[in-house]
Amino acid sequence: MDIAKPVFQVHTVDVETEGIVNKPIKRAKLLEYFANRTPCLIGMEACGGAQYWARQLTQMGHQVKLLPAEFVKAFNVRNRNDAADARAIWLAVQQPGQAVAVKTEAQQAVLALHRMRQQWVKFRTLQINRLRGL
Repeated sequence: MDIAKPVFQVHTVDVETEGIVNKPIKRAKLLEYFANRTPCLIGMEACGGAQYWARQLTQMGHQVKLLPAEFVKAFNVRNRNDAADARAIWLAVQQPGQAVAVKTEAQQAVLALHRMRQQWVKFRTLQINRLRGL
């Protein structure tokens, strides 16, 4: 599933019938779509938004695998669009590789604080060096 825009692109493959469906789903209808499906494996590129959706889908009983963007990029063989990205994620999920852990809201909040502090330290160092240069 590619979640980059207000319309998510879902690439599904039915193992029994070998049917392939690549369709867009609006953000507001995503949980409803997956609530009506039997539990399955869902792959997404890891990002802050993917962490939220992974928690929601896991609560519904689905298995979610978050993959690093660099890993998924290698599987995109066509032009960059939502359908091709969703297919690339589907191909990447099938490969052995290290998935990104799904974080809780508290873990994400602490990570955000660490990133903010890191930016502050970087800015402070920049200002000190600029002042020293003057």
